[in-house]
Amino acid sequence: MKSVCYPLIWLLGSAFLIPTDSVHVYVKNESFGRGERLEYKLNFAFITVGKAVVKIQETLHRINHRDCYKIDVYGKTSGLIDWIAQVDDHWGAYVDTASIVPHISFRKIKEGKFRKNEIIRFDHITNNIEAKVMDNKTGEWKEPKYWAAPDNIRDILGGYLYIRTIDFEAIPEGDTLTIQGFYEDTLYDLELIYAGKDQVKTKAGKFNAIKLIPVMPDNKLFDGDNSVTIWLSDDANKMPLKVEAEMFIGHAGVELMGYKGLRNPLNSYQ
Repeated sequence: MKSVCYPLIWLLGSAFLIPTDSVHVYVKNESFGRGERLEYKLNFAFITVGKAVVKIQETLHRINHRDCYKIDVYGKTSGLIDWIAQVDDHWGAYVDTASIVPHISFRKIKEGKFRKNEIIRFDHITNNIEAKVMDNKTGEWKEPKYWAAPDNIRDILGGYLYIRTIDFEAIPEGDTLTIQGFYEDTLYDLELIYAGKDQVKTKAGKFNAIKLIPVMPDNKLFDGDNSVTIWLSDDANKMPLKVEAEMFIGHAGVELMGYKGLRNPLNSYQ
C-alpha cells in the first residue's frame, strides 16, 4: 500500500525551488493561509483504498527566529484494504511564512510492519541539512546524517506549498521548470512541464484547472517519463484537485473530496 499512498504526498509536492543566491528570499503568497483543510481519497484502479487530509494549522510557530506555518498530512487506508495492508502515515513540516522554505520536517510512517520515525532540520544560513531516524528497537535516535544543500532548499511539503505560489499566467504553455528538492537522503532536480489549462471533475465539484506534468526520473514505481498528471485549481488558491499516475502495477489516483478555510474564491464551472 506504500505505492498507493505515496503519490499524494510526493506528487503534490513535486515542485521545489528554482535556485537563488540569497537567504530567505521573499516569496509572494496569496494562495493559502492558516486554517486550510483539504480532504482527498486515494484510488487504485476503480477501488478507493485510502483517505488523506492536508491541514495548515491555525497557529503560527516560531522556528529559527522565523514565523512558520505548521502543515500536516495524514494518510490512512480504509475499508477492506485497511485489514489487508494497513497504512497510517503522518507527514509534517514547519514552513517559513515569508520564504516558504522548511525549517523542520518529519515523517511518522506505519505501513504494514514497516515503521520509520524521521526528523529533518534545515539550516538555511549554513546551507546544511541534518536528518535523524529513530531506532525502532531502542526508541533512541540514531546518529544524525548531514548534507550540504543549495540555497533555499525545500522538502516535499515546502515544495507542495511553493508550487501554489507560482504565477503560471507568466509561463508559456509547454515550458519546463527545472527545480530542486531534497527527499530522504537525496538532492535531485525535477522537470515540471506546464501543460496549459483544463477542466476537472472531482467529488468536491467541477473546476477550471492548471495542468502540470512532472518528467519522472527512472524509478521502480511510475511507468514512463510522463506517467503523472497533476491538476491545480485555476484561481488564486491553486488548490491541488487531482493526481493521476500510471504505475507499473496499475493506475493510481488522488482526488479532492472536500475543502474548507480557503483563502480565495474558487474558479468552478457547472
